[in-house]
Amino acid sequence: MQDDGEHHGDSTSAQGGSVPGNPGVPAYSLTTTEPSPIPVVIAVPHAGRAYAKSLLDRMRHPAFAAPRLEDRYADLLGQAVSRQTGAALLVAHAPRAMLDLNRASDDVDWEMVGGPPADASAAPSGFGRRARSGLGLVPRRLPGLGELWKRRLDHSELAERISAIHQPYHAALGTTLESIRDRWGAALLIDLHSMPPLAARSPGERAPEFVVGDRFGASCDGGIVASAFGFFTESARRVAHNRPYAGGYVLERHARRAEGLHCMQLEIDRTCYLDARMAEPGPGFDATVELLIGLVRRLAVDVADIGRTSDRGRWRAAAE
Repeated sequence: MQDDGEHHGDSTSAQGGSVPGNPGVPAYSLTTTEPSPIPVVIAVPHAGRAYAKSLLDRMRHPAFAAPRLEDRYADLLGQAVSRQTGAALLVAHAPRAMLDLNRASDDVDWEMVGGPPADASAAPSGFGRRARSGLGLVPRRLPGLGELWKRRLDHSELAERISAIHQPYHAALGTTLESIRDRWGAALLIDLHSMPPLAARSPGERAPEFVVGDRFGASCDGGIVASAFGFFTESARRVAHNRPYAGGYVLERHARRAEGLHCMQLEIDRTCYLDARMAEPGPGFDATVELLIGLVRRLAVDVADIGRTSDRGRWRAAAE
């Protein structure tokens, strides 16, 4: 397994899905290397900036609301880390304002679309906590800003977004994780996000810069999580566990620990890598990339070790 220097394997890039209202723009890009040099996939679901004019026209405050929904330039972090490590990289281009890939496809505030679908069997009995908070599959409102949209969404528009963005993105992520797991015996997804600066938990204490989420142990081997915490501690960086971000639908859907599929969510304080306006990459960008490269390399070794000692890994070794 490559563990130093830039990865020089032959990588391929594939695209899939589409962004409604943006002809020719794919919903996501997937960069992989065959054979995979490390058992890690980095996914960036919330940094999409392919805004259709029709989407911006129906937003009440597009210049303010759209960027607030983004994990601003987290995709640039993922791209830089993938280039150096060989980790597979899945980046969403569809903006979160159009559809949130970290929500279930039925986590919908049905008031936004004039009520549940006519086919009652297709509608859930209610909607999830995220939709009730205004941040469901299609975000409805933001704190301090209120309602995001000038008018309701049509059922057909919602269905198109799900089929063009949500379904192909998650299909690609699932297939990629399983392919890498089949090669290594185990695979790790790092679902990469960024967050506004957190408040300190107690007076005199500095706020965490990173939050590692594993759905309170459900989505990732505890040894991998402990290794991540050890790495941040050795790097003199402040990290929290599951609070306030434990991981969402992506981890719930794709993590299957018993099958060698481990998933963690990583939140990064945007002040670590953006400028003072939180608008463009800032002076801390390169240092953040180097930190993440080190983290990915550390965790890749841990995941490979798990794969070698798993039943799946032993079967693969015997077959070879």
